[in-house]
Amino acid sequence: MTRATGEIMLDVHNVSLRFGGVKAVTDISFDIRKGEIRAIIGPNGAGKTSMLNVINGVYHPQQGTITFKGRVRKAMQPHQAAKSGIARTFQNVALFKGMSTLDNIMSGRFLKMHRNFFWQLIHLGPARQEEIAHRRKVEEIIDFLEIQHVRKVPVGKLPYGLQKRVELGRALAMEPELLLLDEPMAGMNLEEKEDMSRFILDVNHEFGTTIALIEHDMGVVMDLSDRVVVLDYGRKIADGTPDEVKSNQNVIDAYLGVAHQEKSR
Repeated sequence: MTRATGEIMLDVHNVSLRFGGVKAVTDISFDIRKGEIRAIIGPNGAGKTSMLNVINGVYHPQQGTITFKGRVRKAMQPHQAAKSGIARTFQNVALFKGMSTLDNIMSGRFLKMHRNFFWQLIHLGPARQEEIAHRRKVEEIIDFLEIQHVRKVPVGKLPYGLQKRVELGRALAMEPELLLLDEPMAGMNLEEKEDMSRFILDVNHEFGTTIALIEHDMGVVMDLSDRVVVLDYGRKIADGTPDEVKSNQNVIDAYLGVAHQEKSR
């Protein structure tokens, strides 16, 4: 599929990241356009998650820049990325397991709250009015993700597929312009993958959210993505539409293990 997409929202330019003598990504460049679903794929250890960590400020590259909405930066803290409009989910679900679905998603509204700690503490007046408005937004997300039946259930008691949906809800509560999804289908059965795919498309279509996702299921990648960038051993080996990428010999070799075999010789 190909949706109409707009100007470049995020531009990764010549980014390199290393940990001591280990090179995680080397001289990577690609862009993400407003309104698209952009996939980042590659074999295990290709540098995909490291790349997302650079984009949302967890890691700071030794070389290169990230330009987001026209602002060039080399380093940004995660909370600054969140304030600027970037939200993130993780490979392993990172939720407050003892808290309810509603409260977990509500935690995503924290950066949207403007009343100071005193007002939040006494829970009166402007702070109460603000909380009611935020809870209304959270309830809309719960309805959108079809998790009304578990809204008061501690997320630690939920099946894995529903936990991933709650994590998506928490990210959506931040009202991001760019949503980074790190293996949103990991550990899911076929039915759960179909549900998550539908929600990702709906987030993109109905909210207009730009999405970058890492995913190992190539069927999902080819069905959801407008463009795909492929990494292997921390380097970019292909970039294009799903059809262009899946017919690229470098990509075929990397996934069949040919490139890895040659490296080990």
